[in-house]
Amino acid sequence: MRHPQPIRLLAAVCGILLMSGCSYFNEKPQPRLVMFVGLDVSGSFVQGKYFDDSIDFLANYLYGHLNGLDDLEVPSAVFVGSLGGAKAGQPKAFYPIETFQNKSVAEIAAKLRELFPKNKLDPYTDFNAFLEQVGEVVKDRKMILKPISVVMVSDGMIDVPGKNGRHDYRSIDLYPMEKLSRNITLRLLYTSPEVGKKWEDQIPRRRVKIWTQDAEVMATWKDPKIYLPDQPIEKQDKFLNWIKNNVDFSVRMKRVD
Repeated sequence: MRHPQPIRLLAAVCGILLMSGCSYFNEKPQPRLVMFVGLDVSGSFVQGKYFDDSIDFLANYLYGHLNGLDDLEVPSAVFVGSLGGAKAGQPKAFYPIETFQNKSVAEIAAKLRELFPKNKLDPYTDFNAFLEQVGEVVKDRKMILKPISVVMVSDGMIDVPGKNGRHDYRSIDLYPMEKLSRNITLRLLYTSPEVGKKWEDQIPRRRVKIWTQDAEVMATWKDPKIYLPDQPIEKQDKFLNWIKNNVDFSVRMKRVD
């Protein structure tokens, strides 16, 4: 009883800490995910049967993530560009998250078709040029410690040889990306089973995780038992769950030398 003032002070400090702690735990964590989306606009993919389907899917996918539907991870940044150019190694524009925020699914789809029109085809699909540009953005914007998701919509076929002159899947260079973050996942959507297996088994890597999904499987997202045509996306629980199980699948790390 000789030291009532210190006891009162300690009680007050504890009360402040308790209140600030409650406020801290009630706050939503800030988004950390950085998402890069690459769209194949080469003739082989655009003139195939899955290009329009992939645009519609991407519109729903981006909307779902941007709005955190059904616990889809909200990205802190989004960059969308094309996978190639008029010549090998040509850099292309990355459209930022603001291009797609505050838009409906239909508006996002319209914007994607405006940015990547069918009548302006790239002769080359250049994965290394795209991935190199991803690395430059991550370094320039100091995103090195954040988890990175690279989503590429493409048949996955190689048009351009790598720096070593090889014209196979071992020519895809992921090692520079492995210096950027310990949590990088590369997802190749709308490929074939044969090409997808080559991406998963032949590309040298140590940290980058690769997940591929076949075009025929991707096209099932429009199944009326999965995506209800008369319901807004906010009520598309089966479709959003389909995304988690078939696209945003948690990939295990696999070292390939």
